[in-house]
Order: sequence, then C-alpha cells, then structure tokens
Amino acid sequence: MASMPEPRQAARGGRAQAGAGAQTQEGAWAQTWSPTWHFTDDTYNRAAASFENPYFVDCVVHSYRHRIGNAAGEPRFLDVEKQLAKRPAIQVPAIVLRGADDTLGGREPAEAADRATFPKLVSRKLVAGAGHFLPRENPGAVSTALLEVLAASK
Repeated sequence: MASMPEPRQAARGGRAQAGAGAQTQEGAWAQTWSPTWHFTDDTYNRAAASFENPYFVDCVVHSYRHRIGNAAGEPRFLDVEKQLAKRPAIQVPAIVLRGADDTLGGREPAEAADRATFPKLVSRKLVAGAGHFLPRENPGAVSTALLEVLAASK
C-alpha cells in the first residue's frame, strides 16, 4: 500500500476545511448531506474523531479529485480503474436507493438511466426522510431492500 504524504493543507476547498475539523463537518451533516436526520451527539462524536485526523482533508480532497480524473490513483489498481472507466453495466440483481433529502445527488436520474447501469434492476426507491447516510438514517429501508434483492436473486 502506498504511504500517505505528510499532512499538508490541500488547495482551495481543502484550505477552507483544514483546521475547521469537526465543527465544519457537523454543519455539513446537519445542513447539506442529511438535513432531516436528527443524529445524537453520541453518534456525531463517534465520527468526529476521524475529522481531526491530520490526513482527513487531504484524503477527502484527493478522493474527489481522483473521482473526476484530476488526481492519480493507486498504481496497483490501474487496470481495474481502466475497466471501470468504461462504465460497464452491472449484471447482477440490484436495487437503487436514494435519500429524498440528500442534497448531494442532484436530481434523480430517469429510470432508463438506472436500467442502463443495472440491467437486472429489481426496483428503485426514493426513501422519504433520509439524506446521504441511508444505512444510518433508515436502516429498515436498507435491510428491506437487501432482503428484496436477495429474494430476486434466487
């Protein structure tokens, strides 16, 4: 595994995040990612320790840059990345879940777009009262979907 570079402030958005740590992330959770999720202090505090990690900003910024092709990935995964860049259809039964209150996902794609990606699409659901953290915000919807896709896989 490649070693992480020494902690440093990342460019642009990273500089805005660096040093802000958990306080900035709490605002992101509450106002952007899952505005209707009423998480407890305990739930947030367990996650907040990771935001204070000196590598947090660099990891997040690099992740987004890599996702849009503006940063190199791990060399050992290059062949897999090339295959995935072709956006192959996922040929197993699948269910698409989206949180109705997730402000990060943009507008919901048309069913035809989901079916092109998932030819064996079992169903697609918009989960009311949930944002970006579906397994945390509505574990019942996620476990029900898992049971549904398992049943369709028989």
